[in-house]
Amino acid sequence: MGFYGEWENRLKKRCAMIQVEDALNIILKETFPLGAEKVAVLESLGRVLGESVYGGRIIPPRDNSSMDGYAVREVDTQEASPSNPIILDVIEDIPAGSIPKRAIGIGQAARIMTGAPIPEGADAVVKVEDTRQTGQRVELTVAAKKAENIRLAGEDVREGEEVIPAGTVVRPAEVGMMAALGKSFVSVYQRPVVAVIATGDELADIDDPVSSWKIVNSNAYSLTAQILQCGAVPLLMGIARDNREDLLAKFRPALRADVILSSGGVSVGDYDMVKDIMTEVGTDIEFWRVAMKPGKPLVYGRISGKPIFGLPGNPVSTMVSFEQFVRPVLLKMMGHRFLFRRTVQAVLKEGLDKQPELTYFVRVHVERKDGGYVAVLTGEQSSGILKSMVRANGLAILPKGVRNISSGERVTVQMIDDSFNMTLNPEYFQER
Repeated sequence: MGFYGEWENRLKKRCAMIQVEDALNIILKETFPLGAEKVAVLESLGRVLGESVYGGRIIPPRDNSSMDGYAVREVDTQEASPSNPIILDVIEDIPAGSIPKRAIGIGQAARIMTGAPIPEGADAVVKVEDTRQTGQRVELTVAAKKAENIRLAGEDVREGEEVIPAGTVVRPAEVGMMAALGKSFVSVYQRPVVAVIATGDELADIDDPVSSWKIVNSNAYSLTAQILQCGAVPLLMGIARDNREDLLAKFRPALRADVILSSGGVSVGDYDMVKDIMTEVGTDIEFWRVAMKPGKPLVYGRISGKPIFGLPGNPVSTMVSFEQFVRPVLLKMMGHRFLFRRTVQAVLKEGLDKQPELTYFVRVHVERKDGGYVAVLTGEQSSGILKSMVRANGLAILPKGVRNISSGERVTVQMIDDSFNMTLNPEYFQER
């Protein structure tokens, strides 16, 4: 076939439209977690642990009281009851944070506070509600059981125990546990730096004078917000005008980032030069068009092992493409195992016609109704109508091979609003 024939076939293959799942497989099989770094324990919140956390000390470090009450010997309380209270001598007060000074002997007790260490000789705590103190004596109206109301040394964490496995997403509970273990710094996966380039002569910055001939560069803001929401680090490169020199001036310094995103300039117009610029800076382009709506014109490739995306320029297409392809990449680079949004099955209220060769991502608002979910279109589905994205909490996925969806059909909805699972009032207060 020869070099040029092989090159031409590769080019045709890469320019062919591919399915969403194939595009996602290509992208993710080439994506790997970044290295780990040490961060302060509070800065680890929401990050993924790069190594397991082990118990370097036992927690609690010694037996302590789980109640305010009296530390006693079980054997001294066996006959206690409301009709036959047992009287013990109170030899000491032990507040939390203090060290017991005396051992508990026969017929003795110590007044003890929650969290205070159990004195030598005591093996149970009677809660204060079951006692009555008079001077230096206390009446017990219940019999104690061994270890009752005592937090035993090491019952939370044993020395050498794996407490939090590597790969865990750090929540407040993990932060507290690591602090309890004395871990002021912990190992987490690095956050990728994501360069954002907006392209187009028609774009204006947010603070530029208002002009009917320009549109505000909203894509840079929505993409930056999506990047931040993932937990990655945005690097805004500004607006690149539709000429080779300006595009190169933005793309070349962007290559220092871990991921490069551009919006616009990836279609077939005379001024759509992003594919050529990506090739010129050394990108190995994997595919150009994806069989989806919105978001069909999407360029993906690798440069020095780094993913580079040429996203479409229409605002909704940009955001939907990010959700389907960029978000999973960023999560995987940060060590996450769960890369995809939650989906629910919902009844679609309005019917839709579609092109059977494309997968549609339709903006909907999902509501709970009669024990299930109903999906309502949020308005005009044009890829330039950003308001329909504002009103949406989900994307109804209408698969390839289907020509139309009837009103009342069940569809899979990808939930893009993290507050979807929140409720106005606590559900455990609601009548059953």
